[in-house]
Amino acid sequence: MRTALFLLLLLAVAAVPGSLVPQRISNPNGVLQYFDNNPELAPVLDSIQAFDVYSSPWFSAIYLLLFVSLIGCVIPRTIHHIRALRSQPPKTPARLERLEGFITSEAPAGGTTSTAAIETARDILKKSGYRVRLFTGMRGDLSVSAERGYLRETGNLVFHTALIGVLLSVGIGGSLAYGGQKVIIEGNSFANVLLSYESFLPGRLFNEGMLTPYRLSLDNLAVTYETENRNAYGFPIDYTASVTKYLPQPDGTERVEQDIVKVNQPLSIGNGTVYLLGNGYAPKITVRDGDGNVAFSDAVPFLPQDANLTSLGVIKVTDSLPEQIGMIGFLYPTAAPLQTGALTSNFADLINPVLSLQVYTGDLGVDDGVPRSVYSLNTDAMTEVAGRNADTPSIQLVPGETVDLPGNIGSVTFENVDPGAAAGDLSNSVPRFVSFDIRSDPSKLWVLVFAILVLAGLMTSLFIPRRRVWVKASDVEGGGVRLEYAGLARGEDPGLERAVGDIAERHSQRLGLRVKE
Repeated sequence: MRTALFLLLLLAVAAVPGSLVPQRISNPNGVLQYFDNNPELAPVLDSIQAFDVYSSPWFSAIYLLLFVSLIGCVIPRTIHHIRALRSQPPKTPARLERLEGFITSEAPAGGTTSTAAIETARDILKKSGYRVRLFTGMRGDLSVSAERGYLRETGNLVFHTALIGVLLSVGIGGSLAYGGQKVIIEGNSFANVLLSYESFLPGRLFNEGMLTPYRLSLDNLAVTYETENRNAYGFPIDYTASVTKYLPQPDGTERVEQDIVKVNQPLSIGNGTVYLLGNGYAPKITVRDGDGNVAFSDAVPFLPQDANLTSLGVIKVTDSLPEQIGMIGFLYPTAAPLQTGALTSNFADLINPVLSLQVYTGDLGVDDGVPRSVYSLNTDAMTEVAGRNADTPSIQLVPGETVDLPGNIGSVTFENVDPGAAAGDLSNSVPRFVSFDIRSDPSKLWVLVFAILVLAGLMTSLFIPRRRVWVKASDVEGGGVRLEYAGLARGEDPGLERAVGDIAERHSQRLGLRVKE
């Protein structure tokens, strides 16, 4: 038992690094950011698997040792407990006055007999939930031995067995679980196949056949901002993603259902759960080359940089001629000029959206076989043609505007995706995107069941006392009967004396006697 307690404490200490640094299984982007922010420390931490704490060999070793230790603790105690349940209450001690809560009373001659008194005591104790056994002493005195509280040890065993169940469920469930992230722009769909995920972290026993087939389309993301409370002006108070589910049926058709996803209201679909993690704007950009041909046209997710959704994004135009084009863009949902001449956003909703672009030409480096992030632009082999370090300043556009690029290399258009809106209404001119976290964990229900059993077993072992009570009746000279009451607790039992007194009082009332302490 000491070993199990030590290993449980050691497991808790070993889990601490998992809360101090991001974990790949839950926050892969956070791990990448940690490497960028700590280029010297991150490799050292990675060498000891600090970013994969819960799947590391050293954490698994502690986990398995705790599991084995708990089994070694539970099995012998269960065997001993079963034997104790089958055994009879122990023999009545010869001198009850040495025990706790000792009480005596006397019945006058003709008031009752030893046999009647003990039969009455046995009846009271049985109705109080005690197991009882009658004894006859060497001097002819009669007694009843009673005990209760075996449920305390049962609760203790349930607690430890359920703890083993939690460990098993987490271990097996973690091997079969998976989690992935997907960014979806309004109007676009997602198919639940491995290649559709932006990032995916499977369990050890995962295979692609575990992915339930379905499609999920993002119809609209509605965001509500605080506009009445000046102390919280501009804070988001609600996110609601309206989605359409396409569920394949056995006859080859699809069942179509409408649903919503909120921050604290995930969507259950297939064998997984969809959580709404983040959102932002995805301006639709169209780039034409020098010949007027469309080289790029798509909505590009821009990453929010502050509470007012000033957003940063990268556009890579690989098919433009004669050179590839790269752009670093800043989107200001409600643009306002600073004294320096730069722009900032003072509200997160689309009131006065402005897109600012720094333009580069040259080799984007996408053809050298090295993976590149879609959210960063390597400008080492490129020339800045519009921006702070170029002769032409950064290009600024509003929805629906087209601007020619320097050097006659083409043009760029900031598309207005809601051209039919009233004049000056730009609230829906830029599509939004959401970041979904899709997870499946088959152990959730089992962990919940075992966790409830852990709590129930713990409460039972803490609040149900284990105690023994004896009542002895012996004849005295003159024809009277002397009654003795006493108890014994297994462990701390502050209510023992009160329980013995209550039994003595009820017994005496049944017999019509007066109790003496």
